[in-house]
Amino acid sequence: IFITGSSDGLGRMAAQTLVDSGHQVVLHARSARRSAEALAAVPQAEAVVLGDLSSIEQMKDVGRQVNALGTFDAVIHNVGVGNREPQRIETVDGLPHVLAVNTLAPYVLTALITPPKRLVYLSSGLHQRGNPGLIDLDWTARPWDGLQAYADSKLHDVLLAFAVARLRPSTYSNSVEPGWVATRMGGPSAPDDLSQGPLTQAWLAAGADPATNVTGQHFYHQQPKDPHPQARNIEFQSALLAACAQLTDVTLG
Repeated sequence: IFITGSSDGLGRMAAQTLVDSGHQVVLHARSARRSAEALAAVPQAEAVVLGDLSSIEQMKDVGRQVNALGTFDAVIHNVGVGNREPQRIETVDGLPHVLAVNTLAPYVLTALITPPKRLVYLSSGLHQRGNPGLIDLDWTARPWDGLQAYADSKLHDVLLAFAVARLRPSTYSNSVEPGWVATRMGGPSAPDDLSQGPLTQAWLAAGADPATNVTGQHFYHQQPKDPHPQARNIEFQSALLAACAQLTDVTLG
């Protein structure tokens, strides 16, 4: 099982949960320092893939590194940045940081990594506030709103999960709300149960429970939950895939 953004927070917690259950886990970190921290925290991990997923070129390189390790049973697209960016932070590709990490990284990695049996995309309850219009994705024509940009990106993750479920019927592809928990990204005042935060994505990735043999579903605490009303709109899903392909020059088939 490969887990993006697993040097700390929910990604690392999911990794430990899966390792403790006997699974082979590959971690991901954006820097050598974070890689060392990840391995120190989860020494049973098989390896750490290195790459800054705010860069399209490094997204592609992470995909190559993962494929070089072999075919995975599951990938958890956990990597993400939060809603506290007070201004539009531009990546090396001239894109908003939130869009690059939360939307484009899971898109590019889904397109490039050899399809696994299971895909899990980390979303948020805030995806319900996401804008389904896909207008001005790079936030160049409207005033920056960090909370809205985050909500949009988390809606994109649900759309991506559902689009992949439709396009790849042999893969179980689902999205997860882990809850607002007190990780570094969630902040110390987050009200939800941190111990529950990593469990649903680990449960879906492991696939031991027959209840996980579903696709195109959205989950919260191991139970199905209704997603954004437009999440199952095929036209909307296709528009997002087309927009991501245009921004990254990577096509998800």
